[in-house]
Amino acid sequence: MFERINHAWRIVGTGLSFFSFGLGGVLLRLLVFPLLTLLVRDTEQRSRRARAIIRWTFAGFMDLMRLLGVLTYEVRGRERLQRNGLLILANHPTLIDVVFLGSLVANADCVVKSRLARNPFTRGPVRATGYICNDNGAGLVDDCIASVRSGKNLMIFPEGTRTPRIGKPQMQRGAANIAVRGGLDITPVVIRCSPPTLGKGEKWYSVPSRRFHISIEVREDMPVAPFLAGTTEAQAARKLTDHLTVYFDLERAIASA
Repeated sequence: MFERINHAWRIVGTGLSFFSFGLGGVLLRLLVFPLLTLLVRDTEQRSRRARAIIRWTFAGFMDLMRLLGVLTYEVRGRERLQRNGLLILANHPTLIDVVFLGSLVANADCVVKSRLARNPFTRGPVRATGYICNDNGAGLVDDCIASVRSGKNLMIFPEGTRTPRIGKPQMQRGAANIAVRGGLDITPVVIRCSPPTLGKGEKWYSVPSRRFHISIEVREDMPVAPFLAGTTEAQAARKLTDHLTVYFDLERAIASA
């Protein structure tokens, strides 16, 4: 009986959490960011403050899910994120990975789908923060490199979508191109979720039998120089992409064991 009540409550808690997230996005767009535009005239300073507001909002969302009994979490290596100019690459097992990681990274930048700039729940934050939209075509990699070199911390999920439960992750070459062309070392982040939930194709209300636990581990930096030695940028990007595929697939296998 208790298990059924607990399961039902976690469905309600998950729904309340996502409703609050959507409502928060609307309020940020209608109230907070217009006020920020009026008070802060400098564009770069305004974007930095907007990104700080997003970080606090994301942290509040994660704490709300924890307080409602939906999840627990732990973070290891958090101190490695307290730097500037990072290229952060992470695996992507759940829907809330970007929210969780964004709550930990100061002055975070990310590549977002252009449709999010038109979505009424997300376009306010996307425009205010100056996040990079993925509709810039050939200039996207250059925009990402410029973001890191300016001191922002760029978060990328190389898979481009959530990791499938079955089969190997398919890494897109964009993240490797950014690292290779920019000569940027990588800060890898491994995210684990147990039991698995909020994965690709799963409904938000399909909650697991118990509270799920999110583990985030920030690893030591991965140097890009070894992949560049004696080869072209295109070849280096392919080698790095293959390496990242094996790297994150091993972590997925360990988490599934």
